Amino acid sequence: MSNNKQLIFKKRPVGLPKADTWELQSNPIPEPKEGEVLIQQHYISLDPAMRGWMNEGKSYIEPVQVGDVMRAGSVGKVIKANNHPKYKEGDYLTGWGGVQQYSVTDGSNWYPVDPKLAPLPMYIGTLGMPGMTAYFGILEVGKIKEGDIVLVSGAAGAVGSVVGQIAKIKGCRVIGIAGGADKCKYVVEELGFDGAIDYKSENIHAGLKRECPKGIDVYFDNVGGEILDAALARLRMHARIVVCGAISQYNNKIAIKGPSNYLSLLVNRATMQGMVVMDYAKDYGKAAMEMGGWMMQGKLKSKEDIYEGIENFHETFLRLFSGNKMGKLVLKVIEE
Repeated sequence: MSNNKQLIFKKRPVGLPKADTWELQSNPIPEPKEGEVLIQQHYISLDPAMRGWMNEGKSYIEPVQVGDVMRAGSVGKVIKANNHPKYKEGDYLTGWGGVQQYSVTDGSNWYPVDPKLAPLPMYIGTLGMPGMTAYFGILEVGKIKEGDIVLVSGAAGAVGSVVGQIAKIKGCRVIGIAGGADKCKYVVEELGFDGAIDYKSENIHAGLKRECPKGIDVYFDNVGGEILDAALARLRMHARIVVCGAISQYNNKIAIKGPSNYLSLLVNRATMQGMVVMDYAKDYGKAAMEMGGWMMQGKLKSKEDIYEGIENFHETFLRLFSGNKMGKLVLKVIEE
């Protein structure tokens, strides 16, 4: 085996992270201690939340510390086990392995997966954190019911694409907001959304008036900013807004801009609630079973956008913010 290539977090970025935010190092492959396993990582999950983890300050999770391996979800194979009580060589696991080729763990917060049931990248996508976020966000926080009008921003992304499909499965009318004609075509023709708004080529207010003439019962927000403000203006009575993310604001060099239409919440007796997927960890298994069933029935589609090489982390990561990707963004780090 070669050395372990690791992406080390070197400094906290201001605005969009530059390449020197990290340093690629080649270090010896670690040895698992008693009760630990060594995992050869195959795929790394790239998620918008990673940008928030780089900031210092209070959040729902501790920030990544300067000098540490960059935090990321991952999936890989156990290649060495040192008397581990649950896992053995040859097992496939998913967890928080970070942006590196090999990781050592005692197994805490790692879960077994089966590459015979689904491709490995799917376990860090639709059957992983993004899929769980979509499932619990729209069902538990959004509390959708049949006949609801559901609006989803970031509709062609890893979370938004699954949110919309689940809402369709539950009998809702679903409108997606996405950037570009190809993404809008994808969510309608491939994923079965009822309509789409291209925020890059049309006025968002005009698009909402066209696609949601009766207003919105549930808005699943992945982007924040002006689109959130526009959605607030079209709420129906007792509407629910799920605050999942605000990707339009993550690289701001000034303070995040809050919504000016927030009094719509008062007028319409609406609610706006944040959600963090980790709060639902005890129910991941149940959700994965149900989502797997939908996939087998052809009701839920999964799309992974896979790039190769840990050396290409920075340019691949930037695709999260340029929108130059479709579905779940994944980086393959195993060298074969």
